[in-house]
Amino acid sequence: MGKLVVLTLLGVGLALLGERFVALRERINAHRDVKPVEPQNCRLIEGIDHTVYLYVVNHPHMKSTVEIFKFEAQQRSLVHLKTIEHELLQSVNDIVVLGPEQFYATRDHYFTSQFLTLLETFIDLQWTYVLFYSPKEVKVVAEGFSSANGITVSPDKKYIYVADVMAKNIHVMKIHDNWDLTRLKVIQLDTLVDNLTIDPDTGDILAGCHPNAMKLLIYNPRILQGQNIEIKNKVLRIQDVLSEKPRISTEYANSGSVLQGSSVAFVHNRRLLIGTVFHKALYCVL
Repeated sequence: MGKLVVLTLLGVGLALLGERFVALRERINAHRDVKPVEPQNCRLIEGIDHTVYLYVVNHPHMKSTVEIFKFEAQQRSLVHLKTIEHELLQSVNDIVVLGPEQFYATRDHYFTSQFLTLLETFIDLQWTYVLFYSPKEVKVVAEGFSSANGITVSPDKKYIYVADVMAKNIHVMKIHDNWDLTRLKVIQLDTLVDNLTIDPDTGDILAGCHPNAMKLLIYNPRILQGQNIEIKNKVLRIQDVLSEKPRISTEYANSGSVLQGSSVAFVHNRRLLIGTVFHKALYCVL
């Protein structure tokens, strides 16, 4: 009898969480079945001829593709060049481009069903991974993540940094000549870690973070309009990444009165730009 009660309560709890999770997924994936391009993350790279290319993680009809665009400076426009698809490119969250049609990509969920995705997160299956893509080879190069999320590369192109959002940590991985990755260390944090970028002047990692996971999960501006529910924001700076004790400091923090759901931060020439999941962006002078 006791086991039945526990299972019943667990089922009710999962159902309630499921409704919230589905609502969040719907907000993030809104209109993906209508619009041909629904970008989640994107990366700019400059070619040998100084041509600028834009790589975009796209989710048409709940699938995952990588779209490649060329930037036409004179026309100030983007020209679509290619769509990359592969059976391993599923539930792609972020990519880091290393060369022409050559990149690492993170898979943030193993299942595509919303219910199974919730169950996967609840049980913490750790089935998500990082894969390497090139026209000649596609392979999984790192596994065992709760939810592989943001990814970036060190300035010297020797190390890959991967954010495991649900595990609240950043994995430091060495790149081998065959593009395989070896995990060197894990930097544990006290907050959900979303997307990662690199300070081009120092090589430090900047991490967009979510201190309160539950408020992020239940946040819906259409339902909660007029209610005083604010989501805390945090941007962390990780210095001396390869040392025994990396230094972690707060670059920006707010209770939610200015910004809600900080997911990424870029710094350039003492200017900080913070993006969010479904709110506005913030420009700061450091």
